[in-house]
Amino acid sequence: MKEYRLTDWLPTTKKEVELHGWDELDVILFSGDAYVDHPSFGAAVIGRILEAEGLRVAIVPQPNWRDDLRDFKKLGRPRLFFGISPGCMDSMVNKYTANKRLRSDDAYTPDARPDMRPEYPSIVYTHILKKLFPDVPVVLGGIEASMRRLTHYDYWQDRVRPSILLDSGADSLIYGMGEKPVVELAERLKRQQTQVDAQSFKELIADIPQMVYLDKEVVAQEGDITLFSHEECLKDKKKEAANFRHIEEESNKYTASRMLQKTGKQTVVVNPPYPPLTEAELDHSFDLPYTRLPHPKYKGKRIPAYDMIKFSVNLHRGCFGGCAFCTISAHQGKFIVGRSKKSILKEVKAITELPDFKGYLSDLGGPSANMYRMKGRDEAICRKCKRPSCIYPKVCPNLNTDHRPLLDIYHAVDALPGIKKSFIGSGVRYDLLLHQSKNPDTDKSTQEYTRELIARHVSGRLKVAPEHTSDRVLNIMRKPSFSQFGEFKKIFDRINREEGLRQQLIPYFISSHPGCKEEDMAELAVITKRLDFHLEQVQDFTPTPMTVATEAWYTGFHPYTLEPVFSAKTQREKLAQRQFFFWYKPEERRNIINELRRIGRADLIDKLYGKR
Repeated sequence: MKEYRLTDWLPTTKKEVELHGWDELDVILFSGDAYVDHPSFGAAVIGRILEAEGLRVAIVPQPNWRDDLRDFKKLGRPRLFFGISPGCMDSMVNKYTANKRLRSDDAYTPDARPDMRPEYPSIVYTHILKKLFPDVPVVLGGIEASMRRLTHYDYWQDRVRPSILLDSGADSLIYGMGEKPVVELAERLKRQQTQVDAQSFKELIADIPQMVYLDKEVVAQEGDITLFSHEECLKDKKKEAANFRHIEEESNKYTASRMLQKTGKQTVVVNPPYPPLTEAELDHSFDLPYTRLPHPKYKGKRIPAYDMIKFSVNLHRGCFGGCAFCTISAHQGKFIVGRSKKSILKEVKAITELPDFKGYLSDLGGPSANMYRMKGRDEAICRKCKRPSCIYPKVCPNLNTDHRPLLDIYHAVDALPGIKKSFIGSGVRYDLLLHQSKNPDTDKSTQEYTRELIARHVSGRLKVAPEHTSDRVLNIMRKPSFSQFGEFKKIFDRINREEGLRQQLIPYFISSHPGCKEEDMAELAVITKRLDFHLEQVQDFTPTPMTVATEAWYTGFHPYTLEPVFSAKTQREKLAQRQFFFWYKPEERRNIINELRRIGRADLIDKLYGKR
């Protein structure tokens, strides 16, 4: 095992800064998560990216915001800017359940302590830094800020909030994956001879892609999209829904437009994103000198999120599924950027050198496990496309669904010394596995991949996400018909029989999604009972900012059609839907029978519980 010194991590204290031989810092990052020096943790990635540019960077993980604020003062003032990375998960999803109950643990904190980050760290940390160092620019990043870059509905406060730039007072916000914009920002600030004031900072960043900022005097240019103002959205839910269609489409275009939204006397300016990274650029991000370990300050403590990913490898970025309830494509985009085989194998070799590695990789995956290297055959078509999904309502005829590059990675990884088995822990899109293209070689590769996945890469249980059984609800979710799950289950069972394996298929389902009624959940119970499933991987829909489903849930209108959509909102409605997941539990039986009678579906009682 490689021996590391304290200076192999980015510094987190004044003493560690001195050990690096630095008397000044260029950038100080404040993180809502513990500092794990690993490419799955956003603050580590941004810190290492800036370090590779020759900058002196420090990270302050989980600063105490309730005491005398010494954590915010201890490293002093950076030469260029403060960066805030609120955490890998949205802070409110991290802190609260779908029923707004406080969670008892936090996976990104040592020993899972639940009290180490505030609600909305982007806002809380910025307020403190602006009070202490009013003239130093503060730049927000990460999923929390990214999804709140424009007017959005906040489920936890049950109100429509303006851009997080207004609530926080930060100078700018980088949305999406931030490697390129943060390097460009640092380069421009580095060229300045003196500390920039707020107006100069605005002028400096005005044309950096993926940057969001506030301005009082913005002139709309040709090609800009002017959204309904924040005030109009407060008055008219239909306008809030209509805005979202533009926001999502521009997130998923190769060449997007600038967006403007008036809020009071200010205008929120959202610059279009950078084009997707190249393979070499993504490799650069993953190949930086991460120790892949938590900072030594956490010695003897467990960080659950790290335990989950320490023996896993991320193969690509982006997802073209476009699921209505998911934020991945809004944050990473729909275009898949794959890492090179060389970069992947280099990371796997580094994992084999970890002291407690026993030869089993927990995941060779990505946002969706089987999208590696998939893209349009004719990229000119993709450059004009604004479809949020390449596989819904049907797989795009231009999409190359060849699984051979992914099979090649699996074979190369499994051939490495020290690797006994590699599992696929990320979700698999079975609609891609069932798709019949017009290319026989591609279809053959899909069949080979399906068999290899089931025979060699399942750790006893394969996770898939049909999400619902009702085609009407699945249509709103942008998911394939449930009949496809049935087809895939037959293939799964057949391959298991042929290979002499006893593995389980574990389906994920959601209740209370927009469009879903109690009757749909009752039918889900009957259908999954018929398939002999006792469901365990289930969840209530949680409205999170900047998804189609959240906009439909809050406004009551589908953002693309502006047609009305029903959503279960009260506690009673949500619990009534959720109970159908657990029809097999004796304690739920009486309530379910009474509920089926109440909604006029007594015909389903016999189907669930047999004739009595």
